[in-house]
Amino acid sequence: MSTPPSTVTDLLERLVATGGRPALTWYGDDGERIELSGAVLGNWVSKTVNLLVEEFDAGPGTDVVVDLPVGWRQTVWALAAARCGAAVVLRDPDADAADADAPDVVVTSRPERWAGTTAELVAVALPALARRFDGDLPPEAIDAAAAVMTYGDAIGFDPAAGRPAPLSALPGADGAAGAGDDAGRSLVRGAGTVRRALGETVDVWARGGSVVLTSAATARELAQDASRLERLVTSEQITRS
Repeated sequence: MSTPPSTVTDLLERLVATGGRPALTWYGDDGERIELSGAVLGNWVSKTVNLLVEEFDAGPGTDVVVDLPVGWRQTVWALAAARCGAAVVLRDPDADAADADAPDVVVTSRPERWAGTTAELVAVALPALARRFDGDLPPEAIDAAAAVMTYGDAIGFDPAAGRPAPLSALPGADGAAGAGDDAGRSLVRGAGTVRRALGETVDVWARGGSVVLTSAATARELAQDASRLERLVTSEQITRS
């Protein structure tokens, strides 16, 4: 086995190098299925890094709260914030925004929960085909669905150059060292905390595998329907569930 990735940059470079191989397959609510290859995932992260840097000067010393449920968008935003060197804090769906320390940037699907914050706000629409945030935006908030695609596919100014964030900068990824057997095609169930889901995803990638990630609701449905779970394992060629 090759040397395990030790930084977020290493991890992303390895994912991009896999080209068209599926890196993340997402099963959301209402039958939504999205598949991201390593190259496409890297492209999303690069665009998002550029938005964070160009709009908010994000980098080492910036605190970014990712207030999104388990999902491919949450994964991309967490990776991007860590890739530009910012400190990443994940918020579970049932967490109260008022409990958070005052961050610099908040990336959220529920901007109304952050009314009165001094942080810069990014509003994220969760549906895969969304082209804008479906709801009222607070003044000065950025609509991620409309903005991210306008940024470059390659990272421009890199505030983390020369001091890339360690893999442990991703919440939940403290133990992701890439050791052990190849992770294969692994099922990550989204019914736990967002931190746990992200940590499991990073661990699979660090061990050379690909991820099938489910929403919390889908994970609960699969737990109650053995035949549906078996069909998913077969159709997605899951080797670890």
